[in-house]
Amino acid sequence: MRLLVTRPEPDGARTAAALRQRGHEVLLAALLRIEPVDFELPKIECAAVVLTSANTARAIAQHPGRGSLTVLPAFTVGRQTAEAAHAAGFTQVTSADGDRNDLAALLRARFGGSHTPLLYLAGEDRAGDLADCGVAVETVVAYRAVKVARFPPAAAEALGRLGGVLHFSRRSAEAYLACAGAAGLLGPALAPVQFCLSRQVAEPLTAAGAADVRVALRPNEAALIELVPN
Repeated sequence: MRLLVTRPEPDGARTAAALRQRGHEVLLAALLRIEPVDFELPKIECAAVVLTSANTARAIAQHPGRGSLTVLPAFTVGRQTAEAAHAAGFTQVTSADGDRNDLAALLRARFGGSHTPLLYLAGEDRAGDLADCGVAVETVVAYRAVKVARFPPAAAEALGRLGGVLHFSRRSAEAYLACAGAAGLLGPALAPVQFCLSRQVAEPLTAAGAADVRVALRPNEAALIELVPN
């Protein structure tokens, strides 16, 4: 199947490689640009660091206060983020291996009743939050995802010949629709199968009129790739 992957780099390249190994033809078009934010660490003591994106771990790896963070235990939403946390220098990493609800349940089980807050390093624009997870959380923005204004020329040219598009976040799905609208290509953009990481990711595509929207059984890369027929 001819596929378009809209995921930002470097994750997009890894996804494309996995799809090519399964025999697919893959075009990459990163529709979000990830930018680290020069964030300050809170002055208060925190019990652990919470990460919901590998982009956060990459931002930590570049931060001058990295050493004071990586000595703390880290809790992540999934395995990919856990791997990025290890790469950033964390030695104690626990993955919820699911979505934000799974992560919130894990945090409640570990820290329910504690008065020492958790440090949640988050993206500037995020689909959900952990402020109401039942545990004290100090949220600090560590990166931003900036939508690109237009498709790369190769992606715009290929839209009418795609079998499917992979969407890993609601923001990238929204960027896909915005780029298609700006190019006058909304019809061709909605025609391929839209493979989505979660129902939340799928919502803007369904609302825009995509006829074939498929959602992964679990919100992770492996489940999304398994969704694509060989």
